[in-house]
Amino acid sequence: MKTLSFVLLTLSILFFGACSSKKVFEPKNVVGKWDKYGSSPKGVVDITSNVAMLENRTVLAKDTIIDIEIAKSYRLLAKSDGWIISSTIDGNLMLQFILDKNIVENFELKKTIASASIKNNMLAVLFADNEMALYNISTKELLLKEQGDPSLAVDSRITSPHFMGELVLFPTLDGKVVIINSKLKKKLRTIIVSSEEHFNNIIYFNVIDNKIIAATGNKILSIATKEEREKYEIRTIAYDNKDIFLTTKQGEVVSITPDLKLNAKTKFPFAHFLGMITTTDKVYLLEKEGYLIELSKDLKEQKIYKANIDNGYVFTADKMFYVEDEFISVE
Repeated sequence: MKTLSFVLLTLSILFFGACSSKKVFEPKNVVGKWDKYGSSPKGVVDITSNVAMLENRTVLAKDTIIDIEIAKSYRLLAKSDGWIISSTIDGNLMLQFILDKNIVENFELKKTIASASIKNNMLAVLFADNEMALYNISTKELLLKEQGDPSLAVDSRITSPHFMGELVLFPTLDGKVVIINSKLKKKLRTIIVSSEEHFNNIIYFNVIDNKIIAATGNKILSIATKEEREKYEIRTIAYDNKDIFLTTKQGEVVSITPDLKLNAKTKFPFAHFLGMITTTDKVYLLEKEGYLIELSKDLKEQKIYKANIDNGYVFTADKMFYVEDEFISVE
């Protein structure tokens, strides 16, 4: 019994010793407390790539609350082309029109949906098994179905299909971008962004200066006439109409061009970034230990403020970080 007690004591010392030695961000040059706070009547309980759901099941988009309620048992998927999209785990999909919440469209798709988006009368759906489909909204007709390779484990940051003229670009769950011509109802091309086995879904997608920009958690791609890839372990990513800014798991803040050429880089050892906002002349970063970092766009000048944040969902809008039922404004 004494031997068992000794073993348990040794394991406890090793475990708590390991926990206590875990490094966290501890800046020495904090200039003061950030004072631009506010509160929301309801806290954030779920987030997607461009909207969040509040406790009362209304929708928060950018810095505005949309007066549409997500039905119980439904989860929020996206805001797209004037619609709020939600679905159940067994594939019932609901479209609610923002300008007239009495206009509702329902689809019974019979399997779990990962993401969806809308353009005019067309609905693009990416299923959890990586199948892609296009539907006519008014007639509910299936226009196209394309099966992708299944992915066993994905990052929760799932991006929605993107419409570009007649093209529909599907950021998949296995690190690819599939390009479909909606008029011809035909797959044109598959672009590989990254080929990791797990957590390899596309977490960021954009079209910048006619370049496709896509990123997984470990690689970013830029493609126009040629393909460019760079490896980063990405936590957050944003575009400011000129450059792309990203943060990494190593505590780096990186500025790159849409061609993925490096502009500047700086590092905050052991920092864990929860969100990033870019303004006209600044980059703001919310850090897990309760700090707000203000950077100049060239990443040369910095100010670090102490910020009051709780644990919970963090939703990043145009000018605010929402954490639970509070927000931190950067303007």
